[in-house]
Amino acid sequence: MTAATTAYEVVNRLLRLTAAGPSEAMADVFAADAVFEMPYLPPGVPEQEPGREAFRVHLREGAKTQKFDGIDHISVHATDDPELIVAEYRLHGRVLATGKRFAYDIVTFARVRDGLITWHRTYSNPLAAAIAFDAADGMLTALAA
Repeated sequence: MTAATTAYEVVNRLLRLTAAGPSEAMADVFAADAVFEMPYLPPGVPEQEPGREAFRVHLREGAKTQKFDGIDHISVHATDDPELIVAEYRLHGRVLATGKRFAYDIVTFARVRDGLITWHRTYSNPLAAAIAFDAADGMLTALAA
């Protein structure tokens, strides 16, 4: 990436990589010290550690459990801040262990500096993931505790 790469271009590159992921190549779009936030993680799921290499490990492990088939319903929005982009999309795939298909509606906020994502906050419905991974009962039990 170059400093001339726009935030819009960087986020669109991430979306193209995500559509065929999860893959370690997705980590290359992030800064070495990137921060990842997922405010609605299911109970018991650890937060993503900061940094590109920690994310690369996360992606490697994720590829063992799920395969993404594509993305649609894409809307990428610029903001008054040229470094900040908002992307809305639906991620399609399947869980390898269960064979269950999923479609997650996702909203992502990304801050891009010098052609790399430095901050990434993602919102999605954790119940959809719990259903796909046959973990809904455990999630509901943990929420009731």
